[in-house]
Amino acid sequence: MLEPAHHADVVIVGAGAAGLSAAHRLTSAGVTTVVLEAAPYVGGRMSTEKVDGFRLDRIGQLLTTSYPELRRTPGLDSLVLRPFAPGLLVHSDGRHHRAAEPLPGRSARGALTAARALASAPRVPRSVRSAPGTASRGAAPLGGPLDQARLGAALARLAATPVERLLSRPELPAARALAARGLPARTIDGFLRPLLSALLCDPGLTTSSRCADLALHAFARGRLSIPEGGAEVLPELLAAALPPGTVRTGVRVTSVATTSVTTAEHGEIACRAVLLATDARAAAELLPGLRVPPFHELTVFHHTAPEPPLDGPALLLDADRAGPVAHTSVISRVDPSRAPADRVLVSSTVLGPPPDERTVRAHLATLYGTPTDRWELLAAHHTREAVPAMPPPHDPRRPVRLLSGLYVCGDHRDTSTVQGALHSGRRAAHAVLTDFGIAPAYAQDALPAAA
Repeated sequence: MLEPAHHADVVIVGAGAAGLSAAHRLTSAGVTTVVLEAAPYVGGRMSTEKVDGFRLDRIGQLLTTSYPELRRTPGLDSLVLRPFAPGLLVHSDGRHHRAAEPLPGRSARGALTAARALASAPRVPRSVRSAPGTASRGAAPLGGPLDQARLGAALARLAATPVERLLSRPELPAARALAARGLPARTIDGFLRPLLSALLCDPGLTTSSRCADLALHAFARGRLSIPEGGAEVLPELLAAALPPGTVRTGVRVTSVATTSVTTAEHGEIACRAVLLATDARAAAELLPGLRVPPFHELTVFHHTAPEPPLDGPALLLDADRAGPVAHTSVISRVDPSRAPADRVLVSSTVLGPPPDERTVRAHLATLYGTPTDRWELLAAHHTREAVPAMPPPHDPRRPVRLLSGLYVCGDHRDTSTVQGALHSGRRAAHAVLTDFGIAPAYAQDALPAAA
C-alpha cells in the first residue's frame, strides 16, 4: 500500500518500448506505476509521420516474427506483422538474385535439406538470365551450389543453437568473425554483409560477432517484417493496454532520485523507485556517469512512384555498395495501410550521413532498373543517434539495477533492437519486483539476474 506522501510505487521516465514493457510487468504485479514522457506522443524513436495519407517511419527498424518478446510482452496480442516475401532480393552485377530464406519453425535438418535441394536445382545459363529489375537464380552473389549449401547449413546451425550458447562464443568484430567461419568471400560480401548491415544498421560490420549471431539467429528462425500501420503502432498498443492514467505525455523530467522525480511542469513526484527508460544520452543527462555508447546514424527516404518498380513485398539489398542506399522496398506492397489506395510508397534506408537526394534517386534507378525522375520525395528522416553501436566487447545484458530504488533500461542496456528494448524492460521490472519482495506474475524464462 502507498504511504500518503507517495504518488506512485514506481515512476518510469520515458514511454518507449522498454519503458512501456516494464510498466506492463509492474502493473500486472499490482505495483502502481506512472510513465512520464516528455514528447506529446509515446514511442520515442519508433515514430511515424503522416503525410497526405502516407505513413512514414522515421527509422523503419526491421522486426522478425521470431522475436520472443513480441509474444511475451502483454499488450501486443493484437499487433499485426506484415512480413516481407520469403526470400531476399540481392542486387549484384546489374541483376536481382533471390536468396532463399529459411521458413519459420524449420528444423536444422530440414533447412539443410532445402539448401541442398536449392544447390542441386538446374542452373539458368547466363545468356538467358532475366533482365535487370527481375529475380534471377544465377550463381552471384551466393556463389555456386556448394557455396549455397554451405550458407544454408550455417544458417540452419545458427537457427538451432540456443541463445545462451551464442552469447558464450568468442567475441570479434562481425566482419572478422564471418571471414573466419569458412564461408567464401563472395557469399559474405554478396549476401551476409548486406543482410547484417540492414539488420544492425552497421555498414562496416564493427558490431560484436555475438550480436551479429543473434541477428542471424532471429533471421534464420523467422521472417523479416514491419508492423502494420507503421512503427508507432507497437508502442501505441502497449500504452493503450495499460490502466487508464498510467502514461502521461508532455511531462519533462529534470532530475531523478531514488524516491522522487522532479518535473518542469508538475514539480516533484514522490515514489518508491525510479526507472529510467529513455535513450542513452537522455539517461546520462539525468544521471551523469552513465556511459553513452557510440551510435549509428541513418536516413530514411520515402518516395511515391507512378507505378510499383518491383512486384511483390520484397526487401531489396545492394550487394555492390555502388551507392548510398543499403536496402529498399516497395513498402506499400508489404503493408498497404501505409499508403492511400492506388498509391505507391517506396522506402529506402541510407546508413551514415544523409546524402543528396538526387544521388539517392540515381541509385534507386540502378537498383530497381527503372527511371526515377518522376518519383516524388515525400520525406527524408535523418536520425543522427538512431541505433546504439555494439562493438566488442559488448554485454547484451548490461545491469539494469544501479542501486536499490534506481533502475535503467533501453536498447542501450541489451541489444540495439526492438527485441532488446522489450527484453531490457522485462529485466528492469524483474529487478524492481525483486527489491520490492514481490514474486513476478509472469514466467521468468530463466531471466538473467540483474547485477
